[in-house]
Amino acid sequence: MWISRVLSCVAAALVGAVYGIAGTMAHSLLWGVIPVGLIIGAIACAALLVAVRALTHDRLSTLATAVGMLGMLLIMSGTGPGGSVVVPNTIYGQIWIYLVAGISLLAVAWPALPQRKARETPAREESALNPS
Repeated sequence: MWISRVLSCVAAALVGAVYGIAGTMAHSLLWGVIPVGLIIGAIACAALLVAVRALTHDRLSTLATAVGMLGMLLIMSGTGPGGSVVVPNTIYGQIWIYLVAGISLLAVAWPALPQRKARETPAREESALNPS
């Protein structure tokens, strides 16, 4: 049981890392004055975190996804060995960093919704009302 949980968290972290890399590389893409990369990257990262949370009903998997995403953002935000910077200290870079952190926090901290009870089939309801 714990092995499958650990492996699912590792897989979630890897998928989060891929989304973190893709969003971080594309966040500075502008179409005129519209930050298309920032918008699409934020939607993609939010959709991934919501999907993991909704499909697994597990905060740990969502947290692993967020850690992978934020880990890649952190690694790519620093100065590289050649002196290159992927996330420069611009308004778009600052928005991207705080946006991904906020989306991650919101997805992990979202309260668990109560499970809905399965509705009985009409045949069972009818037989319960008319016990002949």
